[in-house]
Amino acid sequence: MPDQSLPKARTPETTPGEREAAPAHEGISRRRLLGTAGATGLVLGTAGAAVGYAAAPSEAAAPLTSLGTDRAMFHGKHQPGITDGLQARGHVVAFDLAAGTGRKEAAALLRRWSETARRLMAGEPSPHDDTDVARDAGPSSLTVTFGFGRSFFARTGLEKQRPTALDPLPEFSSDRLDKNRSNGDLWVQIGANDALVAFHALRAIQKDAGRAARVRWQMNGFNRSPGATSHPMTARNLMGQIDGTRNPKPSEADFDQRIFVPEKGEPAWMANGSYAVVRRIRMLLDDWEKLSVKAQEDVIGRRKSDGAALSGGTETTAMDLEKTDAKGNLVVPINAHARITRPDQNGGAAMLRRPFSFHDGIDADGVPDAGLLFICWQADPLRGFVPVQRKLDRGDALSTFIRHESSGLFAVPGGAGEGEYVGQKLLEG
Repeated sequence: MPDQSLPKARTPETTPGEREAAPAHEGISRRRLLGTAGATGLVLGTAGAAVGYAAAPSEAAAPLTSLGTDRAMFHGKHQPGITDGLQARGHVVAFDLAAGTGRKEAAALLRRWSETARRLMAGEPSPHDDTDVARDAGPSSLTVTFGFGRSFFARTGLEKQRPTALDPLPEFSSDRLDKNRSNGDLWVQIGANDALVAFHALRAIQKDAGRAARVRWQMNGFNRSPGATSHPMTARNLMGQIDGTRNPKPSEADFDQRIFVPEKGEPAWMANGSYAVVRRIRMLLDDWEKLSVKAQEDVIGRRKSDGAALSGGTETTAMDLEKTDAKGNLVVPINAHARITRPDQNGGAAMLRRPFSFHDGIDADGVPDAGLLFICWQADPLRGFVPVQRKLDRGDALSTFIRHESSGLFAVPGGAGEGEYVGQKLLEG
């Protein structure tokens, strides 16, 4: 879990805290919140106090809150769900193509998926047998992102178009990987700030797969809801740590170079795309929570209260790796997670982390099945994720308290233009 923070969302341009204070907007699709319930209303209590929906039919419906109106755009240079801010709810799902499904059928599937994603992200119903699950909601910052796994290319006869960056990830000592919950021909990431909107998109994508593809694995995640804090903050993980302080930011000059495949990159169909590494990382919370706060901070290398480096300052103050205490010991331990994952300690290797937390119940021994759905983005995983994870493998203090249980690597092409579908340059090139 490299020590990097997520940049501010592209759409909308306000922060979660600012959105709370923004005026509500009207006219966002047929899913506006209902502000009326017929002419009679609902009256309860001896004093005749009206509760529930008691508006006259002629009264204008109440507009959605700003949380519901927030909208990410489907069409663009890059796919949505990469540089957009963390959403409150998320689903990641991998599909395998059905036997007999080739390039033509895969193209038809991506065309269906793209149209469904475009409509749902606009707050419109699914084009095929909409379930009405999100009928009353707005777009709620929904994003749907599509990627291709290594095995997709052999199944569709496109081996010559497979990027070398999709070569299998090396094995790591912390891996305890379940093959049934790893990899896949196709990958879909869904995020939204409303749980029903996110589920609605997941269900629509699954139904659209039809006979062309079947679900290989699916995982659910969550983050803190926008506006839940008094001001915008870096997210916390289930260990209680501020997680993501050093994420590269779009304002940095080399951001695109680190995160996105260049316009004239190879292969050509991946121009403006990125590569997603997806890992289900189990947190051994019972063991972690037995540590004192001081011990936890030594493992991470940052204060638990505010995310500041143990060398002092605020969350964004540069870490002083050479600072020592009165006894001559390094203030930031040599095996602290935040020290090891620094780009300047890994030849400049960097990735854009955009994770979700997960909790899938409690086992028979009372141990929570919880942790991080780690999702990171980079122009080349062999220069982004791999060198950092290799170094973590050699002595990260955090490794005692986590376990990597599944893994996937996916090529995520650039965004679709108007009238196009995701992956069109690959499937029709």
